[in-house]
Amino acid sequence: MTMLQGRRIVLGVTGGIAAYKAIEVCRRLVDAGAHVSPILTEGAMHFVGATTFSALASEPVQTSLWDEESPIPHTRLGQQADLIVVAPATARSIAAYAHGLSDDLLTATLIATRAPVIVCPAMHTEMWEHPAVQANLEILRGRGVIIVPPAEGRLAGGDVGTGRLAEPADILAAVEHSLASSQDLTGLRVLVTAGGTREAIDSVRVITNRSSGKQGHAVAEEAAYRGAEVTLVTTVDRPTPAGATVIRVSSAAEMQDAVMPIAAEHDIVVMAAAVADFRPAVVVDRKLKKDEFGQGGTPQIVLEPTHDFLVDLGLAKPAGQTLVGFAAETDDVIDNARAKLVRKRLDLIVANDVGAARCGFEHDTNAVVLLGADGMHHNVPLTDKRIIARAILDAVMALRTSTD
Repeated sequence: MTMLQGRRIVLGVTGGIAAYKAIEVCRRLVDAGAHVSPILTEGAMHFVGATTFSALASEPVQTSLWDEESPIPHTRLGQQADLIVVAPATARSIAAYAHGLSDDLLTATLIATRAPVIVCPAMHTEMWEHPAVQANLEILRGRGVIIVPPAEGRLAGGDVGTGRLAEPADILAAVEHSLASSQDLTGLRVLVTAGGTREAIDSVRVITNRSSGKQGHAVAEEAAYRGAEVTLVTTVDRPTPAGATVIRVSSAAEMQDAVMPIAAEHDIVVMAAAVADFRPAVVVDRKLKKDEFGQGGTPQIVLEPTHDFLVDLGLAKPAGQTLVGFAAETDDVIDNARAKLVRKRLDLIVANDVGAARCGFEHDTNAVVLLGADGMHHNVPLTDKRIIARAILDAVMALRTSTD
């Protein structure tokens, strides 16, 4: 018996050429023992037939709010579902879901459910990279929706690029993971830091770094989704993860003041923030003017080190707490991360090469190596930051289980 045995899964199929792959997704889900209720949008019907899905699924295809015996089919489907999968998800369906436009059976069902939702985008590269699409995906991530990112490969019309629907095996793996681990952090308190700190030069200017806070926010979202009580200390103005308590700070000192008094109360501490190593030794309480320094002159900014309070967290770590650090490196990534793991008495460190393509700061994707104090060494290849977050928390839970 598989973990999908008897689970009720709604499979939403929208109007993209990748809809043909959803046939294989449907077959695999049924073969794994799931009860699959397919919903095809009007657009999907231009690419695949209802007869095919009705033959493969556990019940006939539904396409409309108006053609079923039940007067409220979206409510019935949404309330009964253990999970909803949308594959493929077009730019239009993503936008409708993000903004609550329930103008067809699928979007109405998505809004009428409390079940976990997995969205699998598929579209041309230009559409995938459009700021509106990425903003809508960010909204969905903030609400706990799992995004299975598209792959690179051949697209419709002979083009090649990112936007190809993830393979059915990868979609099935996301389904299995979601159902297996959706509440494994229940009863645990998780503290996450996110974003790059900003160190004042004067009342206007700051020294900072390129961190967007996306990875830390993704960790907070994943932890909340898996049942944890989450506190997020962040420097960036991103959507608040569903269920999390947010503390907003700016400088390294402010982050230290927010974290240190509450860290011991948490079972898991994930220090994903890019905390500045240096700050101006003197901060001017007004805006410095160019004419103060003569023709072509510039101010001399003397830097001093910030306090590395992650060391304090390692020294004061209470029994049973799991402490996670990050190592954003450009050279000797693994060696530098291992040294930090030992020096700061961490249980786990997330190492990533921020100079690599599509990794680290400012990107929606990342590739990391997870290094554990127990000798664990796990590579997570380039993927969406929410999936990176999932891998981090999987590793944390594995560590906690091994020490129980």
